[in-house]
Amino acid sequence: MKTSKTFSILFWINASRAKNNEAEIYARVTVDRKRVNISLKRKVNINLWDVAKKRVKGHTTSAKQINNYLDQTYSKLFQTYQDLKYKGEFITAQLIKANYNGEHENTKSLQDLIKYHGKKIENTLAKGSIRNFSITENYIIKFLEQKRKTTDIYLKQLDFKFLCDFESYLADYWPTGHPRGMSNNTIMKHIQRLRKIVTLAFHMEWIDKDPFVRWKPVYEKRERGFLSENELTNMELQEFQQKRLERVRDLFVFSCYTGISYIDIMNLTEDNILLGIDGSNWIFTHRQKTKIKIKIPLLGKAQELVSKYQNHPMTIVSGGLFPKITNEKLNAYLKDVAFVCGIKKNLTFHMARHTFATTITLSNGVPIETVSKLLGHTKISTTQIYARVIEQKVSEDIGALKSKLATRDEKSKSLKTK
Repeated sequence: MKTSKTFSILFWINASRAKNNEAEIYARVTVDRKRVNISLKRKVNINLWDVAKKRVKGHTTSAKQINNYLDQTYSKLFQTYQDLKYKGEFITAQLIKANYNGEHENTKSLQDLIKYHGKKIENTLAKGSIRNFSITENYIIKFLEQKRKTTDIYLKQLDFKFLCDFESYLADYWPTGHPRGMSNNTIMKHIQRLRKIVTLAFHMEWIDKDPFVRWKPVYEKRERGFLSENELTNMELQEFQQKRLERVRDLFVFSCYTGISYIDIMNLTEDNILLGIDGSNWIFTHRQKTKIKIKIPLLGKAQELVSKYQNHPMTIVSGGLFPKITNEKLNAYLKDVAFVCGIKKNLTFHMARHTFATTITLSNGVPIETVSKLLGHTKISTTQIYARVIEQKVSEDIGALKSKLATRDEKSKSLKTK
């Protein structure tokens, strides 16, 4: 059964809170006996307010301006009610007030969305991911200020051209203190984050459609750096005069034999080492980045390094499995480690993870499904980016194939001669 709504608008002044005999004017909206008050940000002398007519007395310019404003406010509130009624929405006094004050979803801005997204992820994403979103958001604000000459826009103003213009802006932008501009893949990452933020607005119905639905990221394929078997062996055997470089080397080598990332190694304690299904020591932990549980058997070299630092003064103080060091210092010292070891590659700690995927596992015949599990990936496609079958492995496999084919041919010939 269809029911009708009762709706009314009246103007009043809050005389009880008048100052210097001036009181603020309010609009009272009532729907089905539920009411809200809306401050109109206007004041009037109490003696000039006509309680019966709900208007200002007199014909002065000030009185006419306020009365015209009240008429416009009445029309706007009534039109808001009519629009909601036409859309078939459940009408409340609070909803009419929200629309009038620009608080409805249709009036949300890009800055509103960024703030909401920031609150949403602050307790759900890793610190690194939150920091990356923050960097992207700063570029969005700079783009608005420099190219759109504004500090904000309504979400309904977002379109595919906005995304194209933002991409062009990033391609021309030269970050302060950087030796060069952004690479294509860095630009794609920033746009991908913007896309995720806007998609959130779409799912919350702050916008009617996803303005970036046709956008497809185009990444340039890059070879992932890793250490060869010889380079890794040379690093393991290298003697260092400086103990800090030795500790950095050991952390890197441990990651090469476990595939564990920097932050996850820093979080390891003795409690993470437990007996595995085979009766030997395994590491049981969770990846901080994805919260995925990983179980990694400790290979011989990794076990040696754990034992080396078991009673080390620095680990006793920190309570960790290895001495603590910041990621920035770790990667800076790795440059010195590479120089001492004669490695010409741009050594970063993440390269140890690539080395585990290629030199330690795939090159030695470990199936990619197992490698994916050890790395804590949710998709095989992610592992395929990290790891590749190197030339040595290809050579060995083809050599084995040649040997099998040669043996088969020899058997065929001997059968023919009989």
